[in-house]
Amino acid sequence: MAIDFSLYLVTGRELLPAGKEYLESLEEALQGGVTVVQIREKKSDTLEFLEIAQSSKILCAKYKVPLIINDRIDIALAVQADGVHLGQTDMPVHVAKSLLPTGTVIGVSCNDTDHVKKAIEDGVDYIGIGAVWGTITKKLTSPVIGVRGVGLLLQALDGTNIKAVAIGGINSTNVLRTLHGSVSTSGHRLDGIAVVSDIVASSAPRSAAQRLKDILDAWVHHFDVQSRVPQVYDVETIKNGVVELMQVIRDKSPLIHQITNVVVTNQSANATLALGASPIMATAPEEMHDLSRIPGGLLINFGTITNKGSMILAGQYANEAQKPVVFDPVGVGATQFRKTTASELLNAWQASVIKGNAGEMASLANSIEVQAKGVDSVGSGFADPVSFIREIAKRERCVAVMTGPTDWISDGAVVVQLENGHKMLGDITGSGCVVGTCVATFCAGASLLAAAPGTSPGPELAKLVRGDMLIGAVGGVLALTVAAECAAERSDVHGSGTFLPALIDELYNLKPETLLSRAKVQVW
Repeated sequence: MAIDFSLYLVTGRELLPAGKEYLESLEEALQGGVTVVQIREKKSDTLEFLEIAQSSKILCAKYKVPLIINDRIDIALAVQADGVHLGQTDMPVHVAKSLLPTGTVIGVSCNDTDHVKKAIEDGVDYIGIGAVWGTITKKLTSPVIGVRGVGLLLQALDGTNIKAVAIGGINSTNVLRTLHGSVSTSGHRLDGIAVVSDIVASSAPRSAAQRLKDILDAWVHHFDVQSRVPQVYDVETIKNGVVELMQVIRDKSPLIHQITNVVVTNQSANATLALGASPIMATAPEEMHDLSRIPGGLLINFGTITNKGSMILAGQYANEAQKPVVFDPVGVGATQFRKTTASELLNAWQASVIKGNAGEMASLANSIEVQAKGVDSVGSGFADPVSFIREIAKRERCVAVMTGPTDWISDGAVVVQLENGHKMLGDITGSGCVVGTCVATFCAGASLLAAAPGTSPGPELAKLVRGDMLIGAVGGVLALTVAAECAAERSDVHGSGTFLPALIDELYNLKPETLLSRAKVQVW
């Protein structure tokens, strides 16, 4: 039978709030838009499980919503359930098929690609991928795979008709991150999300379910439209877009919240001011929520990792507020701690832009083609930078910026090549970090432009960030590299000591006509 897996409720009576009866909660959830219900009763005896399943079946039938039984084939047969869901240590699929009526839906929990391959071989109807987030509703027997781990499992389903839902700690605050971040590089998206506590533990399950369903429907529509009608860019569109953002930044002076390393705090703050924005270098976790509500952008640079908790909170709050999050994984390949921290951060929130040199980006992609020494990239770079930057943007579901003698920027479809800059940028401390500051500033401008009166709001529920982050990223890189060229040409610049203040001056005095005439842009 055909099932709409979009909002898949897994029951958990132990989570019900005081005064809320199970069937009352279930009916309200069905009224709120739940499309399939799984009864999970790990601690009930057979008779109790049977009675719960029977009453649930009657209620689900009333709303024409299919009922699935977790694990227990006998209960599924007794109530004529629409399907069963099996864990990796439950009854084998082939045995379940031999016992169940033809057409019974069978789902299997999967935690890795081997599980998915076996599910395909067994001919299941859907898989449950997880746990995506940490969860308190069940004891986990497999590791949390994280949002970024879902795509690999979805890609393994390419070419099949097997559906997939994500499960594990999903709620209204992280569902959009889960949906967006889990899409595979081949464009395979989730068919639904499985939710437990966000609905069952709610005193208003109808509203909780409706909120999730609204986000799901909006995101699916937005994703499908974007897949059919991708954004088209050319050189003139990009240049003019950057110039427009320069004016927005100077008119609106967005707040650029920067959790950055101690080496570059001063340079980054001055660069922010020179562009016309307002910097704040706040690191206390207690400030993260309030700062996320002020229009602007967020830069997370972990050159010195001392505020990981604040970084996690800041990114999550920025996602909720649809603000740009620019991530600069400084020296990510230098230590295992940095690699682990980068993964933890990128699973906790969705970056709008990831910016790094070739060595840093190679480390994020687990590539050995380019090596890093500390915070620096070494070697001649990637043989095919266009393909590399496009693929990492697809994988991370954001704009990717790879800096170097040539800068490469991609949103996963378009690749922009920039040839501006000057070798003296490599002679001052933290020039790469200042690029991150400039990118965050221009992305903030793009976000403000998208929110301006008279602009089309679009499907707001479907977005983790407002505005054109590709134009924002290009603008940030161009502003710094064009300013560097202008600074290096000045007669009062005699070396790195005089270059840095001149660079800040040129950012401050950068004119649209200067950027338009100097920008060396190519689109792939």
